Amino acid sequence: MVARSGSDGGAPGTTPGTGADVVEERAPGAAAVRTGLLVTLVLGGLTAVPPLSMDMYLPALPEVTGALHTSAATAQLTLTACLTGMALGQMVVGPMSDKWGRRRPLLTGLLVYVAATAVCAVAPEVTLLVAFRLLQGLAGAAGIVIARAVVRDLYDGVAMARFFSTLMLISGVAPIVAPLVGGQVLRVTDWRGVFVVLTAVGVALTGLVWKCLPETLPPERRHGGGVGQALRTMRGLVADRVFTGYMIAGGFAFAALFAYISASPFVIQEIYGASPQTFSLLFGLNSVGLIAVGQLNGKVLVGRVSLDKVLAVGLSVIVVAAAFLLLVATGALGGPHELGLVPVAVGLFVLMAAMGTATPNTNALALMRTPHAAGSASALLGTSSFLIGAIASPLVGVAGEHTAVPMALVQLLCGLAAITAFLTLCRPWRRTAATTDPTATTPPTAVAPRPEETHH
Repeated sequence: MVARSGSDGGAPGTTPGTGADVVEERAPGAAAVRTGLLVTLVLGGLTAVPPLSMDMYLPALPEVTGALHTSAATAQLTLTACLTGMALGQMVVGPMSDKWGRRRPLLTGLLVYVAATAVCAVAPEVTLLVAFRLLQGLAGAAGIVIARAVVRDLYDGVAMARFFSTLMLISGVAPIVAPLVGGQVLRVTDWRGVFVVLTAVGVALTGLVWKCLPETLPPERRHGGGVGQALRTMRGLVADRVFTGYMIAGGFAFAALFAYISASPFVIQEIYGASPQTFSLLFGLNSVGLIAVGQLNGKVLVGRVSLDKVLAVGLSVIVVAAAFLLLVATGALGGPHELGLVPVAVGLFVLMAAMGTATPNTNALALMRTPHAAGSASALLGTSSFLIGAIASPLVGVAGEHTAVPMALVQLLCGLAAITAFLTLCRPWRRTAATTDPTATTPPTAVAPRPEETHH
């Protein structure tokens, strides 16, 4: 693969207005692979692994607390363990996929995911459940990181940003369906039935990948080195200030999202007295907002408005929504019985909808700079997001089950951290000025591979 930066935003083959201009040669046959609807659906299914693993389980959290005789904070550790596993697993699977291709690590991860999920269904106590949720996350990481790497193998520039928004449409069905399915499963069985359903989903997804997803990284584009080379590649990626800015901004935006995922079952059901089915409906509605804005981003804004500008607006909306939720949670606008559930539901809907611009655009803008190491770059993006989210998760429960202040405060701080990283590290206005000034020299937008990493 050959990557070079454009000196002019309108240079042939570049992607003006995206914040990262990259030109590269694709492997023969890539166009044929990327036109397949079935491949798109499979990639969407792989990106749905995290919401399926976590969101289907959310309505059961209060029940797990009682059934396993544990506290709310300990029950939330089952979410944190899964999230931590997904973070750490990506650091392993990403470089592996750059070395051995995409299919083998992906299929291995899916098989382990199925086994770990089946054990979760029969876990007799919370410690074992936490342990196998960790393993479930480690294995499920293969689907997340490799799906992003496959997109980077097949697409670039505006096309890549649009495809990420398409994946959000497909994978976004999971957050809508998962809590609804989880709520209905709890009508006929207990929380263990949720893991039985997840096991069946894992088996089906493994079969689809085996049959339908071809290898997208040919041998001549793979890295032959071991752990040392993988670490050198990641060090080079982190040394790219702009890549790191997008990585941190995306990570904190995801943490604000996960603070909602972790705390909302208790906030909506325990504080506002909603049923698991009502919570599931509200969660699904919020996911509709995320999907709708994601499609607005991909179908209308991308290619017409700079991705950096759209990202800046999205992060700003997250901060405003979190500040509103904090005012509601502290009682500054009235108590829960006076206001009811509507203000909280509106604030959470706006915050979730804004994620429709944050997630696809931070991924696309960062991966545009890393055509030579898509797997490693995808691993860093995913790991940073999941680790920051794993830290945020237990913080939302530190004050107990009867206050929403920690959730709103964590969301506000994460939103502020995301927009600060974006403005101070990415500095989009400088790159925009360099692109529009014909006398300016555009700084490199992609981390160049080391000589030993190049096979051409």
